[in-house]
Amino acid sequence: MSATSAASNAGAPTVRHLFRNFWRIAKPYWVSEDKFYAWGLLALVISLSLGMVYMNVQFNSWYNEFYNTLQNLDAKGFKEALYKFGYLAFLYIVIAVYAVWFQQMLEIRWRKWATIHYTQKWLNENNFYRLQLTDQDTDNPDQRIAEDVGQFVSISLSLSLGLLRSVVTLVSFIGILWTLSGPLKFMLGGSEVSIPGYMVWVAIIYALIGTGITILLGRPLVGLNFMQQRYEADFRFGLVRVRENAESIALYGGAKDEQERLGYRFVNVVSNFWSLMRMNKRLTWFTSFWGQLAIIFPLIVAAPRFFAKEIPLGGLMQINSAFGQVYGALDFIIGSFSTLANWKAVIDRLTTFERSIEVADQLPRIEPQPIVQGLQLSHLSVSKPNGEVLLSNVNLSLKAGDTLLIRGKSGTGKSSLLRAMAGIWPYAQGQYGLQGNTRSLFLSQKPYMPLGSLRAALYYPNVAEQDDEKIGDLLALAGLSHLMPRLDEVDAWSHVLSLGEQQRIALLRAILVKPDFLLMDESTSALDADGEAILYAAVREAMKGGVMISVGHRAGLVEYHQQVLECQGQGRWELGALA
Repeated sequence: MSATSAASNAGAPTVRHLFRNFWRIAKPYWVSEDKFYAWGLLALVISLSLGMVYMNVQFNSWYNEFYNTLQNLDAKGFKEALYKFGYLAFLYIVIAVYAVWFQQMLEIRWRKWATIHYTQKWLNENNFYRLQLTDQDTDNPDQRIAEDVGQFVSISLSLSLGLLRSVVTLVSFIGILWTLSGPLKFMLGGSEVSIPGYMVWVAIIYALIGTGITILLGRPLVGLNFMQQRYEADFRFGLVRVRENAESIALYGGAKDEQERLGYRFVNVVSNFWSLMRMNKRLTWFTSFWGQLAIIFPLIVAAPRFFAKEIPLGGLMQINSAFGQVYGALDFIIGSFSTLANWKAVIDRLTTFERSIEVADQLPRIEPQPIVQGLQLSHLSVSKPNGEVLLSNVNLSLKAGDTLLIRGKSGTGKSSLLRAMAGIWPYAQGQYGLQGNTRSLFLSQKPYMPLGSLRAALYYPNVAEQDDEKIGDLLALAGLSHLMPRLDEVDAWSHVLSLGEQQRIALLRAILVKPDFLLMDESTSALDADGEAILYAAVREAMKGGVMISVGHRAGLVEYHQQVLECQGQGRWELGALA
């Protein structure tokens, strides 16, 4: 097998694979609830695109009329040609403006739907959490949704409509060029050879040579574009981490170290960009040369017939215009190669993202089974991602009013047990029973403060209530009365409040929401002993009709719990009563 045929055989599956992935990403929108608007707008945009091609055909005919009036010194015909150009140009402008307008309308509708679609898949069943446990290929999911989806929609529309216009332009002008160019006659071996429509063959050969060289020169751009997006996202992620951990970094005096880390990441951005520049420079040298040559090339080829007085000046200029249109249609790959390379990189990133979500979604999870009363664990085992068993065959039963303290050394599975009960830890087996038609609330050691008002944060994830008197009393209980005037103020509360203040807000959230099952993972680790006692007593009072489970180390927590689960490591555990 030759190298050429081997490359062809290798390339064909790649192209099929690319378009299979494209359709896999694009199809959901075109069969969605928005499909009628989508197909209607697409039909309108296609119609306007065809209208633009029709106008180009009219302009091509106008070239013949206009330049013939110049050659014939026909002043009256010259004025008439100018008037004709005026209304042709007006119609073209109107069609072009609305073609762009409706294409952008379709683009934003598609992007809106796709962004919601991917956001839902990412957030569904806590896949956003499970993804980071199991997948190392999907870097920066936020960028995939915020940027790649928009680029996919925009580039897909521009390329597909551009390809459509190119095909229609080719069909429309190839006949015109064939007729105008006439036959090329020359002597070969004593015999006259005639090539009909020779300018068409010249345009095809010229475009094929240009396309082949462009693909050869530009192939590395696909991988470079993919890596550039990755490095840019990694650098942006590093900046976000500095902003989110500003206090800790400042206290450690780690600014210099962070600058080095960020510089490290940015070196990759710059290095890869230089590679992109070199590839684009090499590609632009050729495409610019080939494009400039295409301007004069048809005149050089058709000039012999003009000087032989076989065609007038208008015919020569019409041939030049028609050649430009045919070559422009055939030149689609040359003119769009950088865009095609970026498009493939975007499709690869979104395909990786989709498959990673599917893998995360298929991971096992312990779904709570409805039981008559309380909470029950039966033969529940929890492991690390590497398979090491943390807790083995845990059995316990809690009913309304019961409280349980989980304690043990670090790394013995305390937090992982709560994660398994929340349904987000995939490395667990067994049965988990939970009373039906009840609400559960999980409080982590680092509280989550949603973007929005402080009132919304107090009731998260429920809808905020307007009981200011109750909220004021609770804020006073927690020593946060100074926040009452800012209750409806929107701010980045995770940066405004200290960790201790955030933990107090989270505990007040438990009192306000009053879940049936409250599970807390060292939710008072940043509080002083007195503050912890006050708030734990209030939470205990609020939960007297429910089940409260706490993970913690402090001795002061004992008085608020009836039972203790001691995690001893290597799968061992012990359940006992607290005095």
